[in-house]
Amino acid sequence: MKDILLDTNIILDIALRREPHFIHASKLFDLIDEKLIKGYITATSLTDIYYIARKEKSRNEAKEFIFDLIKILEVLEVDKAIVQDALASDIDDFEDGVQVYAAKYNEIKTIVTRNKKDFQKSKLEILTSKELIQQLT
Repeated sequence: MKDILLDTNIILDIALRREPHFIHASKLFDLIDEKLIKGYITATSLTDIYYIARKEKSRNEAKEFIFDLIKILEVLEVDKAIVQDALASDIDDFEDGVQVYAAKYNEIKTIVTRNKKDFQKSKLEILTSKELIQQLT
């Protein structure tokens, strides 16, 4: 089973049913159900997802989505060391840096995102949903 960290944009594609990305993002959850991958998300991504989802939907729908999500995905803590490493890194976007260092601290070698270029400096395997699906099927 392959461990993957799901970037915030992948989860938002599902929460907000953003086409055309929804199809591939939702297939990742089929792979989780089939035990081909184990999915992780950072605690900071959850707060971002809630904030965005409640603006586009409702507070209750956003909370319900998060409750359902954490039944399926493991939640990675974000601590002081991760924040410091993200700030000190040469990764341009702080949020992406937090994702990278949360993955590294938890020995997760793959991040799935729609914005591969944002993670070029990570030295991790960076895939889109479609690429991961092709790799595993």
